[in-house]
Amino acid sequence: MLIESKGDRIFNVINYVVLILVTLVVLYPLVFVLSASFSDPQTVLRGEMLLWPKGINLNSYEKIFQNKDIISGFTNTLIYTTLGTAINLVMTILAAYPLSRRDFVGRNGIMALLVFTMFFSGGLIPTYLLIKNLGMLNTLWVMIIPNAVSIWNIIIMRTFFQQSIPHELQEAATIDGCSNIQILTRIILPLSMPIIAVTILFYAVGHWNAFFNALLYLTDKDKFPLQLVLREILIQGQTNDMVKMSTESAIKQQREVEGIKYAVLVVANIPVLVLYPFLQRYFVKGVMIGAIKG
Repeated sequence: MLIESKGDRIFNVINYVVLILVTLVVLYPLVFVLSASFSDPQTVLRGEMLLWPKGINLNSYEKIFQNKDIISGFTNTLIYTTLGTAINLVMTILAAYPLSRRDFVGRNGIMALLVFTMFFSGGLIPTYLLIKNLGMLNTLWVMIIPNAVSIWNIIIMRTFFQQSIPHELQEAATIDGCSNIQILTRIILPLSMPIIAVTILFYAVGHWNAFFNALLYLTDKDKFPLQLVLREILIQGQTNDMVKMSTESAIKQQREVEGIKYAVLVVANIPVLVLYPFLQRYFVKGVMIGAIKG
């Protein structure tokens, strides 16, 4: 039985205290926004609600789901995220696998060209002109094709293939008559679920939070993603469109607007928070890979 020294116990206590404080600092804003979205906006404005909901009120959520712009933005973002993440993942795998192979001639030169693009780009105006000439302005593909692959994710996945999957395993499969596609689909991918899960999360969160490309290239409001709709609501103050102008006073209108802002934040972030628990087990597995040799 391992006996802890006094210094170890003090160190563990300090660690626990620091981790608990960090957890509280991270969780409090999330819990506050969630509670505020279900609370009476008047109690929130007065500062009477500190953590738990006070005066349950669902009017803000009713106004959100009655607003066609938010519903349209939510639907568009789901399409952009699902289709975009699928394309991102396929292209990342198809780039990372050959670059991880020792017998792939010229892989170092190709890798250098890819890394070069991480530091130098054509600039905003040339990119806009290119997208315009390709006919992608104000289309679905302008939210997907320009960000179809991340060089950083290619490097991460290539490194995983090189360090976590023995090269001898691929050689054995080649001797047994497997083609490169069979090696990739039957051996590499089943053993690479941790990095695939991480890559899916990175790409999905990126698509879900994307708004800059939409701001530049989309003009049709029916194609706006959710984040661009939220920008109009939270920054440009267009919550008034969801509040009936026949309210009794400006104070009541302000209360309704405040409630809508919190509810919109919850609706926008719940899908990403729901996605993480399904991928968490792969993160744990990914941390343990390579920890035990033998």
